Amino acid sequence: MQALAILKSRKITPEQLFMISVLAVNGGNYLYNLILGRVLGPAQFADAAVLITFLLVLSFVAMTFQLVTAKFSVLFEGDIFKSFVAKVYKQSLLVGLIFGFLIVVFASELQSVFNTSSPYMFTIFGCGVPLYFLMSVNRGTYQGKKAYKSLSITYQGEMLSRLLITLAIILVFEIKASWVIALGILLSFVFGLFPFKMSQISFSKTLKLDAAHSKQIKHFFLLTAFYELTQIIINNSDILLVKHYFESYEAGLYASLALIGRIIYFIAWMFVMLLLPAVVELKKQGKETASVLFKYVGYIAFISIVIVISCSVFPELIIKLLFGEAYIDMAPLLWQYAIATSMFALSNIFAYYYLSLDKYVPVIISGVFGMLQVALVVLYHNSLTQVVQMQIVAMALLLVIQLAFFRQEVVRQKKLNLN
Repeated sequence: MQALAILKSRKITPEQLFMISVLAVNGGNYLYNLILGRVLGPAQFADAAVLITFLLVLSFVAMTFQLVTAKFSVLFEGDIFKSFVAKVYKQSLLVGLIFGFLIVVFASELQSVFNTSSPYMFTIFGCGVPLYFLMSVNRGTYQGKKAYKSLSITYQGEMLSRLLITLAIILVFEIKASWVIALGILLSFVFGLFPFKMSQISFSKTLKLDAAHSKQIKHFFLLTAFYELTQIIINNSDILLVKHYFESYEAGLYASLALIGRIIYFIAWMFVMLLLPAVVELKKQGKETASVLFKYVGYIAFISIVIVISCSVFPELIIKLLFGEAYIDMAPLLWQYAIATSMFALSNIFAYYYLSLDKYVPVIISGVFGMLQVALVVLYHNSLTQVVQMQIVAMALLLVIQLAFFRQEVVRQKKLNLN
């Protein structure tokens, strides 16, 4: 009874609630992908993997608006904040309309490049792009204001609706076409908008931001946009290149491998969401920020070690449990892919930390090694094993350089403090 009373007296903090929510969302998204992999089989799952990869690419592009909104939601207040948010909504909607229009117009060309069964999956997906950009700005306001309950609801709504709608059509109506996946993604954007404050969108003339604020926003936006581009390249180029260079069956096998290996990255993203507003807030108050970085690096390092060891010791068991016997050929590569993802996740934390502090060198470093990864895969893709090993090389170099930069910054800061 005493133990129960102690548990009841302990309140879950908003940050802990959000972490639990993100774990649930990642679990739901994994369940969604795993069921698709089992129901569709390797060849058809390759088409679904292209759409899922497009969704990830879209999330990184829209993340630029989310992170910009989150950061300046911490720094701005009152009428300045309202004007800023209204402006970001208008800009994000415009960018979303442009991207969506291009995807719809070039649907047939995309079908040809990625060897998919139908262009209509891209057409349906393109129609939902503007909604995703609005959803990302909405999330950015909640993230910056640390309204983690509302932020959790938006992620839960998107995940649950996509899971339930897609699987209902596939399992109940027995329709296994690629457009079903696209439709589920489109409708999930609608549910992911809630809770949504319509009052924040204003097309009337708003308060003009002063030159200093405008310059600060523009600088951070461009910096974040460049970094999100490197994220797109590093995190998604391998699946798209494999889909281009290999047959659908092999591409489907590789998609299952990537999905399992990226567990580390998706868990790490939870800490990135908490890292940015925390670092910005501490910097605003003139306090040290490195302790926050060390805390999250420690979490990710521990999780990465556990997952890599598990993938090394039980690769066949993991593959069979998650995707089934049809994907067992990927078992020997599982631990190698997990190593590549672990190094990327750790590098990512350092880059986002410095991004929060308006330091751009780690962003450029990530861009360079993102292009190196693409170049290595383009040059060396005789087998799926070679594709994975090229990523290990690129990510190992990236992590070493990021650590060297961090060490250099620590030494420089100590010298400044002594002077």
